[in-house]
Amino acid sequence: MTEKNKSIRNFPNLRFPEFEEEWKTFKLGNIMDFKVTNSFSRENLNYEKGEVKNIHYGDIHTKFQTLFDLQKEAVPYINEEISLNRISDDFYCQEGDVIFADASEDLNDVGKSIEIVNLNNEKLLSGLHTLLARPNKKYFHKGFNGYLLKSKNVRNQIKKEAQGSKVLSINVGRISNVELSFPCLIEQERITTLLSLLSQRIQTQNKIIKELNVIKTTATKKIFSRELLFKDSYGKSFVDWEEKKMKSLFSFKTTNSLSREYLNYQKGNVKNIHYGDIHTKFKTLLNIENEIVPFINCSVNISKIDKECYCNIGDVIFADASEDLNDVGKSIEIVNLNNQKLLAGLHTILARPANNIFSSGFCGYLFNSKWVRTQIQKESQGSKVLSISANRLSNISLYIPCLEEQNKIVNFLSSIDKKIDIEHLLLQKLEEQKKFLMQNMFK
Repeated sequence: MTEKNKSIRNFPNLRFPEFEEEWKTFKLGNIMDFKVTNSFSRENLNYEKGEVKNIHYGDIHTKFQTLFDLQKEAVPYINEEISLNRISDDFYCQEGDVIFADASEDLNDVGKSIEIVNLNNEKLLSGLHTLLARPNKKYFHKGFNGYLLKSKNVRNQIKKEAQGSKVLSINVGRISNVELSFPCLIEQERITTLLSLLSQRIQTQNKIIKELNVIKTTATKKIFSRELLFKDSYGKSFVDWEEKKMKSLFSFKTTNSLSREYLNYQKGNVKNIHYGDIHTKFKTLLNIENEIVPFINCSVNISKIDKECYCNIGDVIFADASEDLNDVGKSIEIVNLNNQKLLAGLHTILARPANNIFSSGFCGYLFNSKWVRTQIQKESQGSKVLSISANRLSNISLYIPCLEEQNKIVNFLSSIDKKIDIEHLLLQKLEEQKKFLMQNMFK
């Protein structure tokens, strides 16, 4: 590929070197015809049986791939009792058709689209809150519109044409004003092939990560239910695990209640764990070198905080509140502080284990095991917002193996985590490559 001076002629920054001619520009409404769609809601659809499948706008927002292959997507049927006799054959989807979601509460999603590249010899209709556009085939190679309509220039035009306040929408008349610039069919094919191969690689990478997470979940369940047992260096079984109450193994330290407004990511002397970050971004084993943790604002007086309340390596921090039962009492173990000062903040519980009971990292996995998580959920209280207290956490029963077996468990599970981290890094690089190409291969 070569870079071109786009200020001289009508083509993008990046293109294949054998192409020199200018791109054509047309208004969308002049090269695409719009077909009638239906307004069937979810209650008119099912995933079990039927003769005709139906695209719901919500699925365009949340799950369908840019190049829509009916063989690879889970698409609901229209309920069989609904008569479709009045629907013209011309209104059924064809390969090459583009379907837009015409409404969204999020500006970034309004007018989001898919292009149908494979119908798998099945019947498909475009449904509630969608616009069905049929491009003139003499202008477009199949699959090219899927990417063209996701390009920055086109997306920005669609956003400008959107109307509404709480719910944004776009109609046929307004989306028809969007200008599309595109090359000859052969260049379109080259662009489509490159981007679709990269998209497929990203899908494969996501599948690899998903499968590794399943392996980790299964292994964790079997280890802590003691279905999967480790052996010592002589091939012998370790001693039985001991059952102990959490209150006999941990002491609880005071935490602060600093909200986000007292925190920043630029500067400070002391970092602070906010419960929301435990829910959303921190890994089970918290290495402060690898995580983005906010500082407490220098203007906040923390001189009266007891030294015992500063976090130590091996401490476990629980998020004590959540609207989701699956998140209440979610926890992290601190495995590296990198000589930095750290406090546990708003809606957290700081538990410090007694000396020489736990191997580094073991508590991180222990408190995320199904057996312990189930107990924490049972101990939680509340209706709309669920919470757990240090007192109720103290009643949790823990099964503890010897230190040598703990080490083997941590080494095994952390090796899977490291593999997942490597695959996530590769996924990030692939997504950056695709983003770069999408920004530079379209006018």
